[in-house]
Amino acid sequence: MSSQSGIEQLVKQVDGLSFDAIAEKYQNCHPEINPFDLYRAHLSNVLGDITGVDTSIIYPNLQWTLSLDKGDMVLAAPSLRIKGKKPDELVQEWVQKFPDNDPLFEKPTAVSYFLSFFVKGVPLIQSVIPMIRSFGPEYGRNKFLGLRDPKDPSSGKKRIIVEFSSPNIAKPFHAGHLRSTIIGGFLANLYDGAGWDVIRINYLGDWGKQYGLLALAFNKYGDEEALRNDPINHLFQLYVRINSEMTAEKETIEKKKADGEDVTALEAHSLDEQAREYFRKMTDRDPGAVAQWKRFRDLSITRYQDTYARLNIHFDEYSGESQVSEAAMDAIGKEMEEKKICKEDKGAQIVNFAELVPGKEGKRLERPIVRKRDGTALYLTRDISELLNRHEKYKFDKMIYVVASAQDLHLKQLFKIIELLGHKEIAGKCTHINFGLVLGMSTRRGTVKFLDDILRDVADKMHETMRKNEDKYKQVENPEAVADTLGISSVMVQDMTGKRINNYTFNMEAMTSFEGDTGPYLQYAHARVSSIKRRAGLTDEEIASADLSLLTETHAVNIVRLLAQYPDTVQNTLKTLEPTTVLTYLFKMTHALSSSYDHLQVVGSERELMKARMALYDAAHIVLGNGMRLLGLSPVNR
Repeated sequence: MSSQSGIEQLVKQVDGLSFDAIAEKYQNCHPEINPFDLYRAHLSNVLGDITGVDTSIIYPNLQWTLSLDKGDMVLAAPSLRIKGKKPDELVQEWVQKFPDNDPLFEKPTAVSYFLSFFVKGVPLIQSVIPMIRSFGPEYGRNKFLGLRDPKDPSSGKKRIIVEFSSPNIAKPFHAGHLRSTIIGGFLANLYDGAGWDVIRINYLGDWGKQYGLLALAFNKYGDEEALRNDPINHLFQLYVRINSEMTAEKETIEKKKADGEDVTALEAHSLDEQAREYFRKMTDRDPGAVAQWKRFRDLSITRYQDTYARLNIHFDEYSGESQVSEAAMDAIGKEMEEKKICKEDKGAQIVNFAELVPGKEGKRLERPIVRKRDGTALYLTRDISELLNRHEKYKFDKMIYVVASAQDLHLKQLFKIIELLGHKEIAGKCTHINFGLVLGMSTRRGTVKFLDDILRDVADKMHETMRKNEDKYKQVENPEAVADTLGISSVMVQDMTGKRINNYTFNMEAMTSFEGDTGPYLQYAHARVSSIKRRAGLTDEEIASADLSLLTETHAVNIVRLLAQYPDTVQNTLKTLEPTTVLTYLFKMTHALSSSYDHLQVVGSERELMKARMALYDAAHIVLGNGMRLLGLSPVNR
């Protein structure tokens, strides 16, 4: 039962249909990897004859349905723009003309001005299950979408940069970084699955006066062993300590100033001034200062990499604010002055968008500063240099910034300046994928939200829950590791459940529950299908020889209808760029599975039936695993 045999059998059942003819006629249609592409192409041909409308108009208007009871595809008559007749009358006419013995579809049903189409179970089952089992982890991936020319595999892949996570060294990896990490990791997987060449970049906050302050703190209170063992926590503690000293010192100076005392000497030797001087040494590339900073950075990155690995995330490049040279920013500053994009205002350089961009847009973009009075460049200047440098280095086709919605204005300003500098094409390749806040996030270890603390807390909580069932607990090989995976799944699924832009409340009780649509429930659903396969004890050869015509029950047909939707779901997600599109699909799948077990028993049923049902559940196991890995989860088998 090979993938091609299944789909080829379908193609043979339909007069005048062939892979080549479909590819020629319909854009981005790949029936050899997406079963519903074949169904859409066939249905477009049939409806073209019935309606007299060109198939190129029908094909893109065949829409998904929200649930299986509404059909597998739906067509809204007004979308075909036929003049002279009422849409609901047209729909009734088309139902009458639809062939009674179509090989792939039942007779459609008309509701108002919609036509609903239901696929026939037997041909779908006999083509989709072998296809999924033969493709395995590749089912749902589409290498054609990322080609520069979809009709020419030698045209090369399109390249995308996904910039995400981007924590600040020596500061807590907070909820905003967590969301950026989860969403960015997912988007990188999504484009990778669509055949793009994906470059994952972590743009660290690793430069600025605070590193001068940190160096002072380390010289005063640093502990070599603590730095090696836990660099992020140790540097953070030092930073908090020196920061509070600096704040107290500033208050003292202000008080003395108010009392009329001369504070010149105090200001000259203050921590603030020392930090500024130290940072100046860094920007002048003083060997000692740079070596110390590089050590902090490298140790922090090593620690981050361990945490990212737990979330199934890797980066191709750890970039950062430090990588943008002063010379590059000076050059951008001069170019902006020459092109009259920025102008002097009280000694600083500002961009007055109201004068540069007509209408409301100019006012909305406000008046950002690009260079302070003392000549130091700001984030915006740095980001302009970095963006142009990346385009030069990677020649990307698209770049996504995964950054909280609090940065909406900053990124709009960035893209608009790039455009005003004469790089409209580059600006057009950039997208800001934004997201809302996580509310109520605190850990048992105080108020600082380090990612490791959050993950440790949810793992502890999952471990507690797992211990409640001693029998099952004993069967788990490495309960600590499983608790960690379940904990991570619970955090990630809670994050992906709603639309990205929505704020949500971090709720430990809700997200670690096995009830409802949670990460643990999704993992449980995957583990349950795994256990059926273990208990059945059938070899892959035995499953491959199954007679799939035995799968006649409604539950079996409905599971396969959902399985056939998976490649479409992934493709649709490339339009929404919302993890919840995939997650919603997976929960639909798990609900269909859990309601089927009583009706489609595998172990204990007659041998041939057992093989057929096992083939069905094996295909479901593959699709669940593929969807979970796309989201960045690690599916567990027990």
